[in-house]
Amino acid sequence: MLLIIIFRDMKPNNFVSTLAAGLFLIFRVAVAHGSETHKINECTVSPLGSGRDDTDQVLAAISQCGTNGTITLTEGSFNITRKMNWELNSARVHLFGYLNFLPDVEYWLNMSNTYQVVFIQSQSSWFVVTGSDFEIDAHNSGGIQGNGQTWWDFFSNRTREDGDGRPIALTLFNVTRGTVRNFLIESQPFWCNCVAESEDVLYDGMLCNATNTNPEFAGTNLVPNTDGIDTYRSNNVTLLNWDITCGDDCLAIKGNSTNLLVRNVTCNGGNGIAFGSLGQYANLSDIVENVYMEDLKMVRLPASVQPNMGTGVYFKTWTGEVNGVPPTGGGGGTGHVRNVTIQNVNVDQVDIPVHVYQTNGGSASETPSTLMFSGLHFDDWTGNATGNTIVEFVCSSAVNCTDLTFESFIVTPAANEAPRFICQNVTSISGLQAPCNATGEV
Repeated sequence: MLLIIIFRDMKPNNFVSTLAAGLFLIFRVAVAHGSETHKINECTVSPLGSGRDDTDQVLAAISQCGTNGTITLTEGSFNITRKMNWELNSARVHLFGYLNFLPDVEYWLNMSNTYQVVFIQSQSSWFVVTGSDFEIDAHNSGGIQGNGQTWWDFFSNRTREDGDGRPIALTLFNVTRGTVRNFLIESQPFWCNCVAESEDVLYDGMLCNATNTNPEFAGTNLVPNTDGIDTYRSNNVTLLNWDITCGDDCLAIKGNSTNLLVRNVTCNGGNGIAFGSLGQYANLSDIVENVYMEDLKMVRLPASVQPNMGTGVYFKTWTGEVNGVPPTGGGGGTGHVRNVTIQNVNVDQVDIPVHVYQTNGGSASETPSTLMFSGLHFDDWTGNATGNTIVEFVCSSAVNCTDLTFESFIVTPAANEAPRFICQNVTSISGLQAPCNATGEV
């Protein structure tokens, strides 16, 4: 039996008043043998058009079909004017169009207009997905339009700080067995993605593009803090087939990220792949372990587009001393990073291919960090650096770094320079083609 209900001619005061132009809620009822009945909801939404607000009809579709249903958002631009939470359970979303978050900067900076579900550094989110056993597929044709240029221009003469209200483009929070596929995010104002408090999450196919087009700022990094993704308090996260253009961390692996698989990632500009920052909260322990990354590329862009290409991979912690309070200050946290393998990596004119430092937010004269790095493995690396420092481990004297291994690590320094391998407070390292010591001098 097939039952189709089409909502038309809704009264203006109805909360689904805008559905008449673009939303069709279709309910399929399949009757099996005996008395067992299964309902599968299907909702299809089309944009209302230029200048009209699509937020109500999108949220109505999620409410109606977000459990045991399928939602299709057709091609075009859906104008989103306020924060959205999609709760999806045993559901599929086909997103062929763009969720266009209108660039009313002052509105979004008011934290009552966003969600504060990401604890780390008190970040804000304008779009949060929660739930279990769902898939969002944007089919390489849809995703999010963040209208970041307006944001980047706005902050060109203002101070940027963590927790200042700039919104994460797409946040997965409290998700179990969720999948995001073939998703495009253009011009994120701040972090492109964040996954927090979640487990068994797969991202397969993600493009984030934070590229300044204002010629006034050509040759400068107008797009800081546009990380591709920050992972936090999440287990069993898989990142496959990512293409990130940004002015900050391509990937940022933050505290209590465990059992992480990363494969086929291209980082265009920015800082490279970060583990951290860690140890910012004095009363918390940050654990990162069982991380496997392979098939990575770091690509330096033309300086007029993005001047930075900082590292291949870097690891950073706060010191053991408390300097102020989060989100902008902190330190004194403990924990560990261990069992990390990063292999098949090509670096193109990065400043420092592999870097560890434990003085974020402080200095070497302060109480050393007690967060320990061990079991870091770097295999099958190729490429080149802009200077002569190829590896720099500046580890904490309180705990040292240990069990650092390199295999087939062939990264060359700038022309006519001897490579430097710097190791401070390192107790076990192997596989480099030259000694690694406190100065990097042979």
